[in-house]
Amino acid sequence: MLASLSLLATISYAQQDLNSASDAVRFSVDNLTGSARFRAMSGAFGALGGDPSAIMVNPAGSAVFNYNSGTASLSSYNTNNNSNYFGTRTKKNDNSFDLNQIGAVFVFNNNNPEATVNKFTLGFNYENTNNFDNSIYSQGTNPTNSVDSYFISYANGTTLSTLDNSFYDQLSFREQQAYLGYNAYVFNPVADVANNTNYVSNYDNAANNFYHENRINSSGYKGKVALNFAAQLKKIVYLGATINVHFTDHIKTTNFYEDANTPSGLNAIRFNNERYTYGGGVSFGLGSIVKITEQLRAGVAYESPTWLRLQDEIRQNVVSYGTTNGTVIVDPFATYILDDYTVKTPSKWTGSLAYVFGKNGLLSMDYSYKDHSNTEYVSNGYDAINTELSNTLTAAGELRIGAEYRIKNVSLRGGYRYEESPYKNGYTMGDLTGYSGGIGFTFNNSRFDLAYSWSQREMDVQFFNAGLIDPARVKSTNNDITLSYTLDL
Repeated sequence: MLASLSLLATISYAQQDLNSASDAVRFSVDNLTGSARFRAMSGAFGALGGDPSAIMVNPAGSAVFNYNSGTASLSSYNTNNNSNYFGTRTKKNDNSFDLNQIGAVFVFNNNNPEATVNKFTLGFNYENTNNFDNSIYSQGTNPTNSVDSYFISYANGTTLSTLDNSFYDQLSFREQQAYLGYNAYVFNPVADVANNTNYVSNYDNAANNFYHENRINSSGYKGKVALNFAAQLKKIVYLGATINVHFTDHIKTTNFYEDANTPSGLNAIRFNNERYTYGGGVSFGLGSIVKITEQLRAGVAYESPTWLRLQDEIRQNVVSYGTTNGTVIVDPFATYILDDYTVKTPSKWTGSLAYVFGKNGLLSMDYSYKDHSNTEYVSNGYDAINTELSNTLTAAGELRIGAEYRIKNVSLRGGYRYEESPYKNGYTMGDLTGYSGGIGFTFNNSRFDLAYSWSQREMDVQFFNAGLIDPARVKSTNNDITLSYTLDL
């Protein structure tokens, strides 16, 4: 506790050395979640409504309900990651299970047939908008770069007297990275004088072809609770609004190992990190649906930017192996608590069309637009990262198509989803393609729904934010199953 207070008192903007543009993107990109019916139709509910998860797309969707209704959903997540690091391919699977959605809508009808407001609804819905449970394993031989460049990039500019005469808990995050590398004999000062600020690797000049193993294990979620009000006007127009409360909890553990295969001096390095990010925020949404004809509906919705207030906790240790110094373990046994900071994610617009074939089925399409270049850190000291976000991110569209066909009390469903990359180069995080399908069984005033969804995208995964920034190319394939129970009253 005393160490934490000391850090907070002496470091005002240290978190800018830890955070990167990709950290902000993590919180601006959502996954397709929600009820089984919603997921089976790939989330194309902007002009349909009638499902608690539809509130997340278009707040007017709750006014489509005719009865009080509640839905709860369980999901099984499977992620298969195929990594390619300098030609070496590896695989890693991760499985998790979650109560990912629960929501209800309460309907208040106006029995006056001449009334402008035919009914209004109050609703709420919780969803796990992104499941962070994931595992990535990469290995391969890097022909040029070593993890020593990570430590040296932070050490250059720091005086030798600071590294020699300071305790770990007295240093900023940047100085701590230098401290870990210096005390593990990863690098040496150019000159053994107190005011030295330049450093060189402790590997001998023959070191090359560095063998790397990197394990990334993450867990947690990004959740959202929508508090909703909607109304039906003249049985033609539906209007709605939501206040959204966001919260996130993300733990990322990285275990990195490097072997330089050198005969003498420094031989290998192991670097372990654990980062815990948590916080919450708020946004709002507005939406409308219009019945153009009895069969054709159109919708438009807006979701404001989300302001997330976050905090990080870091734990680190380094182990070096060598013929000169033997095995050296540098473990401060301390949790480094950084200052709060705010991330603002971009707003989103959604346009929708749906055609209802009486009681037999429907066809629906949504298109969403989000300008990711508006993602930013709303805190002092992030000018360079915000410039990078503005220069590297771009506007991206998302197309969702869904269909449903009913045979008595059985509903068959299918969907397609395509999401453009938020990056201008289209490569750092590639486009996402997804397909889904499902079935529903209705009996009396309740319903069971089952959905399967598949999606895939490729992305670059860097091991570190500085120095050793050569990425592994990872293809992620998601196979998710969702089961929902709905009760209408």
